[in-house]
Amino acid sequence: MTQLSYDNTFEGLLTAVFEIYEYKYPSPNISKHDDTQQNLFADILVVSTNVSKADRVVKKLQTQMGSDGLRCLIWAFLSEKIGVENIIFNVINYAVQNPTVNIMKDFSNDSVLQISQLTKNVGREKHRMEAFIRFEQLKDGIYFAKIDPDFDVLTLLIKHFKNRYQDQKWIIYDLRRKYGVYYDLNEVEIITMDLDLKSLDDKSNQVFSDTEIDYQKLWWEYFDHTNIKERKNTKLHIQHVPKRYWKYLTEKKMF
Repeated sequence: MTQLSYDNTFEGLLTAVFEIYEYKYPSPNISKHDDTQQNLFADILVVSTNVSKADRVVKKLQTQMGSDGLRCLIWAFLSEKIGVENIIFNVINYAVQNPTVNIMKDFSNDSVLQISQLTKNVGREKHRMEAFIRFEQLKDGIYFAKIDPDFDVLTLLIKHFKNRYQDQKWIIYDLRRKYGVYYDLNEVEIITMDLDLKSLDDKSNQVFSDTEIDYQKLWWEYFDHTNIKERKNTKLHIQHVPKRYWKYLTEKKMF
């Protein structure tokens, strides 16, 4: 077995795929640099990300699988499922072996089926993040939202929020993966920052603008007063808004 280790990026994964074909590695297995499950008895080859090689793989995949097929591979990669790299490679290899067939519709292939399922899971999480994210205005006027999604969907949210909040500066920060996206009214950039989570949860401090807490209280009171207790259906509510998303919702906070 040949063990290829890459740098956790999609470009790094595609570089590894390119080199498997370039050097004809036997029985390849792809894993992240920090993967503790690497085979101790395999020859470990560290792959250096090469954008040119990755781009060549992308062009090949677009030709054989189309843009939608490539999107499925990217979204499956963002699921962070253990071993997803080899599932993706299996699908790519299947496509290479069947250049005239739309292999993404062949759910009899286990790897294709897994990619389809992962894509749906990531898409569902993306949709819920778009619906449940709540911004809070900081002292400097920037709107800030913290998230902790099951999958690495942050970059998939950029287009939605950039279109929706074009006239506001905002930051969405992934607490689990420790990076965020910042929109400055013109461009969006990836950022990292040291966060004091206690200060962000403490509504009495000076991190937030003078009016932010007042607006949150007004929204909570509106939600409370419009709620008809006699028609409360907790089971249905949880079905539409799972409890793990309540931490994002202003109307679920108790003041």
